[in-house]
Amino acid sequence: MFDFSDQVALVTGSSRGIGREIAIMLAQAGAKVMVHYGRNRVKAEQVLAALGGEPHRMVQADMGDADAVRAMVDETVEQFGRLDILINNAGIYESHPIAEVSYAQWQASWQRVMEVNLLGAANASYCAAQQMMQQKSGRIINISSRGAFRGEPEGPAYGASKAALNAMGGSLAKYLAPYNIYVATVAPGFVETEMAAESLAGESGQQIRAQSPLNRVARPEEVAYAALFLASAGAEFTTGTIIDVNGASYLRQ
Repeated sequence: MFDFSDQVALVTGSSRGIGREIAIMLAQAGAKVMVHYGRNRVKAEQVLAALGGEPHRMVQADMGDADAVRAMVDETVEQFGRLDILINNAGIYESHPIAEVSYAQWQASWQRVMEVNLLGAANASYCAAQQMMQQKSGRIINISSRGAFRGEPEGPAYGASKAALNAMGGSLAKYLAPYNIYVATVAPGFVETEMAAESLAGESGQQIRAQSPLNRVARPEEVAYAALFLASAGAEFTTGTIIDVNGASYLRQ
């Protein structure tokens, strides 16, 4: 269905979860994929093996380190000669309810979450756009969250980071359009991943699944499908859009 032959894709946070599925589906559609990981090299190697090894590669970078992010993009271009698709998927969630944490804990959570979820994506977008503007083509797809719209009471930094990611995507879509660079966003609700495993266990999991009339949460491949659609040829006029993948658990007007 999708054809990404001869295209190069960098997928941040692709050692597990949604990023892993995006990397696999891109490779199956013909793309050369750079698998990014932060700390878990073993899982990244497993993803690389699942892609078939050559012509794919993997790279390590702390998304909260601006220099490391630049090196990650530079390594991708050096290895493959170009960069056609950036998937800003890497993200972290920290619980920090305002009534339950100290001021120092509050500040630390905001700093860590913003550094990875927002500034990491912003820096990756900047670096990727430099290459894409030279090519006069490219796609930047951000993985946001339902939490950007409905709020995240116990993790407000997460919700704020994703709301800001949405706004950044719209701004870049406007600016980069003359360069034939298209920017769009996928906003999932709960997804069956390691990141959500604890929340989805037990009684809380039943309540979460009941939020959707489908009585379940998304599978990683369903989010990946939306990302690949936005990155595909023919989806250019969706630039600036946000696609919700939350099973009608939260409806925006």
